[in-house]
Amino acid sequence: MADYVYAAVWQLRGLVDRSDPAHFADGERTPIVVVPGIWESWRFLRPLISRMHDEGHPVFVVNLLGFNGRPVSDAAAVVDAYLRTLDVDEVILVAHSKGGLVGKYVMVHGVASAKIRAMLAVSAPFNGSAYARWLVVPSLRLLAPRDPLIVALAADLAVNARIVSVYPRFDPHIPGGSFLPGAKNVRLDTGGHFRVLADPRVIAELAVLATAPPGEPPSGADS
Repeated sequence: MADYVYAAVWQLRGLVDRSDPAHFADGERTPIVVVPGIWESWRFLRPLISRMHDEGHPVFVVNLLGFNGRPVSDAAAVVDAYLRTLDVDEVILVAHSKGGLVGKYVMVHGVASAKIRAMLAVSAPFNGSAYARWLVVPSLRLLAPRDPLIVALAADLAVNARIVSVYPRFDPHIPGGSFLPGAKNVRLDTGGHFRVLADPRVIAELAVLATAPPGEPPSGADS
């Protein structure tokens, strides 16, 4: 219940938030590109964006994603095109839920993949969700474990060493969890698919990721 209260509060705040995303684009530390989850605008991640900006990171949002209802490959094309317009290198993607799939797709297939230093993914369904196959909405059924894109992304291990997967001890949306072979996997005591975004460990893991030497896999990554 607390998880859905958190989601409802920040969805409503996002609807009335009129913040200019350009406000977050300054900073001296590693640049961040935010990729929200399905039916989330970038404003849903405003608390996390504000924290990252306060820590000195320039934070960029992909406005054209809207509420991220497109199929993963289409959303990845939007993110990839946006990255090509950014006059920065060595960015870190910070993604929530479906955004983790979008980010990994860009890392594997994107023209701008060389610009991506690493990704911090929070509650990402890297192996799909067992619940998705029963859902009526097509955009959610595409997250089923046997969907061809989900299967292909899971089988491609090449970029996993540059990913930190942070996930809760219990996720009501992803019963199989978000463990990603070859990545740095961080299982939190927090429960819930959304509330985990407010866990201090998310920012702490970003700080570790941002200070790692370029080309070096995240500390603690699985072999």
